[in-house]
Amino acid sequence: MKIRDIGEQGLLERLQRFCPPGMVGDDAAVLATTPGRSLVVTTDVLVDKVHFSDRTTAPEDAGWRAAAANLSDLAAMGASPLGITVGLGVPSDLSVNWVEQLYQGLTACLQQYDTSIVGGDICRSPVITVAITAFGEASPNRLIRRSVAQLGDAIVVTGVHGAARAGLELLLHPELGQHLSDGDRMSLIQAHQRPKPRLDVLPVLWDILDSQSKIQNPKSKIQVAGMDSSDGLADAIVQICRCSGVGAFIERSKITIPPALSQLISPEQALNWALYGGEDFELVLCLPPEKAQPLVERLGNGAAIVGAIAPRARYANATSSEILLVDSSRVYPDEHLTLTQGFQHF
Repeated sequence: MKIRDIGEQGLLERLQRFCPPGMVGDDAAVLATTPGRSLVVTTDVLVDKVHFSDRTTAPEDAGWRAAAANLSDLAAMGASPLGITVGLGVPSDLSVNWVEQLYQGLTACLQQYDTSIVGGDICRSPVITVAITAFGEASPNRLIRRSVAQLGDAIVVTGVHGAARAGLELLLHPELGQHLSDGDRMSLIQAHQRPKPRLDVLPVLWDILDSQSKIQNPKSKIQVAGMDSSDGLADAIVQICRCSGVGAFIERSKITIPPALSQLISPEQALNWALYGGEDFELVLCLPPEKAQPLVERLGNGAAIVGAIAPRARYANATSSEILLVDSSRVYPDEHLTLTQGFQHF
């Protein structure tokens, strides 16, 4: 048996057997430290020609994206960043200037969130590899988990999807953007090269939950399920549903897509990029509708309620969760969202 035979998800399932039960399965690991606080740890590896290339990504942008990917995982857990370590593998003939620019990009992203590089390691490697471990802190009562989605929860996305994929295509095929304004073109390219982790969502989310809980039931605890959409919007929804043992209905007309995509591709292709393009680094959150609506209103900028958590399946003999993309206008048939249409490492 080869890795390509079982794929990324199959390999992850096998490796999870080596970890304590319940430790692995979210965007980051949670370790109890002092009473009332939890340490949140995540690791992400970026490899040249897999996650970035000199065709589309300057070293500063590679550094920014590496930092943003890890901060996004912390945001997806409800954690505030404390610091990162960097493991760097590079060829011996690589320019020192390239490495310094990589770290300038890392620092530029981290400084926006009062976070620092606190250590790391370097080694010789035939391929440029950047491995980031990020540390964050969270209250145990404010952790966001994939496994706590409840029936009737609204599914919220914190911004538009499809922009990062569009930016990548514009970098690979500049002629596609001939009908775009300079502002729209740069906005899409920036979405790919310099994504923003949505740590800004957390204070708004906690403020809404705290204020409404005081009014309705001070002792009630509202659990929020979620993860980030770095591997695609469909991937995030499916992963949450699988971990929570539920299904979902997603309304295709509610998925927010950058308006500029209408000048690039067909509506059907734009929806595909939104669902499966990946690297948008928005949050996908599941919470009660009465909390979801004010969250969307306060966030704006493409935040939307795109669907709802539903029973595990509509059929008693079903063996897996049904996660359906539906069209209330009945123009398009229902579609099953899957993990197989987006990017797969193997």
